[in-house]
Amino acid sequence: MKELYRLPQNLKQLRNQYGYTLKQVAETLGIAYQSYHAYERGLTVPTLQNFIKLAKLYDVSMEELLE
Repeated sequence: MKELYRLPQNLKQLRNQYGYTLKQVAETLGIAYQSYHAYERGLTVPTLQNFIKLAKLYDVSMEELLE
């Protein structure tokens, strides 16, 4: 899925920009630290529900997460 190519990099950049730790974001999503870390490493993709939560957390559109 070419559309998801930049997602891991964008998630990490936004997390650092907001000063959150991996653990804080994982807790916000209600998932394990390792699960969120896998998003940032590009090993897995968020569920639609978590994708929406991430967009709200970082105050961006879901499209912006993919750009």
